[in-house]
Amino acid sequence: MALDEQTNKLFRIRRTVLQMLNDRDYLVGDFEINTTKEQFLDKFGEDPKKEDLVINKAKRNSPSEQIFVFFPEEAKVGVKSIKTYVERMKSEGVFRAILVVQQALTPFARQSVQEFSGKFHLEVFQEAELLVNIKEHVLVPEQQILTPEEKKTLLERYTLKETQVCFSLVLTGLLILRCLGIFEYRMTVST
Repeated sequence: MALDEQTNKLFRIRRTVLQMLNDRDYLVGDFEINTTKEQFLDKFGEDPKKEDLVINKAKRNSPSEQIFVFFPEEAKVGVKSIKTYVERMKSEGVFRAILVVQQALTPFARQSVQEFSGKFHLEVFQEAELLVNIKEHVLVPEQQILTPEEKKTLLERYTLKETQVCFSLVLTGLLILRCLGIFEYRMTVST
């Protein structure tokens, strides 16, 4: 891949990640989201090192809740890299991270992520999934997480039981829900 193509790709991915963090209620400045490609080049250079792209943000209403975003250099991320990232998280007291990988994790790396999931929450996105912010796609309806009260009202309104409703679950692998950080069983409605 040509240098300019790779730089453009990283610029787009980083912008999408910042938008995603903002949607998840992390402290992200508008100036970061609206960074131009020229500003990106000024800050990171023509051939950005992925280690320089690392992001660390705190939640808007809970500064102690932080998240890292790592951009591994290697195409196929293995156990050694996962352990390195977890060690950094541990040393800085951060328990959430997003890994933006070029290819799928190796099977052993996936297993390693599972093993660390008791204490550290690691999400994995492939670069191709983040080239475009899926929330901005015209064919993707906006998702709204329902509060327990809204969920109850909706079920009563249509005289339904929870088991009768087709819920949008992260377990189905829906990218929009993963981008919004919806991990547990929650009812959403398309608006």
